[in-house]
Amino acid sequence: MSEGEQSDFFPADAPEKAEPGRDASTGAGAPGKMQPLAARMRPRSLAEMVGQEHILRPGGLLARLVAGNRFGSLIFYGPPGSGKTSLAEVIAHETKSRFVRVNAVMSNVAELRDILAVARRRPEAGTILFIDELHRFNKSQQDLLLPDVEEGSVRLIGATTHNPGFYVNAPLLSRSHLFRLDPLTPEHVVAVLKRAMADVERGLGARGCTAADGVLLDLAKLCDGDLRRALNALEVLVLSLPEKAAVTAADLETFARERRIRYDADEDEHYDTISAFIKSCRGCDPDAAMYWLAKMLAGGEDPRFIARRLVILASEDIGLANSQALVVAVAAHHAVDFIGLPEAELTLAHATLFIATSPKSNSATEALGAAKAALANQPVQSVPAALRDKGGQASKRMGHGQGYLYSHEFPEAISGQEYLEKPLALYTPKQAGAEAAIAERLARWRQLKAGLQVTKRAAT
Repeated sequence: MSEGEQSDFFPADAPEKAEPGRDASTGAGAPGKMQPLAARMRPRSLAEMVGQEHILRPGGLLARLVAGNRFGSLIFYGPPGSGKTSLAEVIAHETKSRFVRVNAVMSNVAELRDILAVARRRPEAGTILFIDELHRFNKSQQDLLLPDVEEGSVRLIGATTHNPGFYVNAPLLSRSHLFRLDPLTPEHVVAVLKRAMADVERGLGARGCTAADGVLLDLAKLCDGDLRRALNALEVLVLSLPEKAAVTAADLETFARERRIRYDADEDEHYDTISAFIKSCRGCDPDAAMYWLAKMLAGGEDPRFIARRLVILASEDIGLANSQALVVAVAAHHAVDFIGLPEAELTLAHATLFIATSPKSNSATEALGAAKAALANQPVQSVPAALRDKGGQASKRMGHGQGYLYSHEFPEAISGQEYLEKPLALYTPKQAGAEAAIAERLARWRQLKAGLQVTKRAAT
């Protein structure tokens, strides 16, 4: 690209070639009639931002960095509609920086090279490169940014709904300040909805429609802290009514029926929700477990994945306290396969409640861990000769199997024999559910074994 050519980015002193409806030098959006309400109502200053008090409070780190125009690269991490893009545009506006916006889904290396080349030639413009959905960039695209971020040719502001620790390269992450944005509270969303209803220039004020506070609050709650969804839903509702009409609770019914659950398969929501589900089952909270199960099902989670997790839970967290849990979980897994949704939801609910309400024991998990640690940290024990297979003439000549005591020939099948060269204590039963009886039984067997060994020593 020659120096005089224009891409979809623009230099600070060429507003005549800027994108329509956008202030080229600052990135502050000028409202256009065809823009959605959420775009028209974007804040124009930090003072207009709502929520996020933990990072936007006066005198806070981000506010001081912006006020002094001393910030480097920033990464904003948070759910959709929490204000990541708006905050980036406001920062560009308040620092009078050249603003270049890229969407990682549609961008490529060639475009990035052109943007960075122009930024190097125009250091006085103070280019802010805003990359929406930064997590979509692959490693080579992220690596391409490193030299210019390091030298300060551009100041990167990345926005992502995904945990940057998993999706952003460590070198790029180490050169950036990370700020977590939280979902907006219903009260914050209502404040902006009221502003949009009254604003004649950018909002819906020209139509003269009204909405009770309770209706706006219900709409805000349905949007789960996503301000963009709330504003666009409000616009649809208002434009569907005559001028000066009132938005009522009945008008929200269609929107409520089509409510979408924020749930991204194989990404953060997937891992966070299954984690909450597992911990709720482990923590004996059937109500929370059912809530997270319902969220996963509503979000389109693979029911077989949920069933597999229940099978794991049955042994990891219940184990011998209620061995029937494994039977139920495996049966549920098979049932989900041949029943399918939606009926399989009932099977998953059955198994979830069984596991959440079962007594818990992780003794199997702990015993396995102790056995692995013994193998890793101690000399590997040989199989005692008495326990080795005696099949074949060679094995018999080597004495394999000699001295083995057949358990069923002794009271309660306890012969007093050792099954390790150096005995280990790896399994400790818990006093939970059916495992309490196992603890009693093992204690009895230890007494019998000790008595037999004393008798054996006395005989020798």
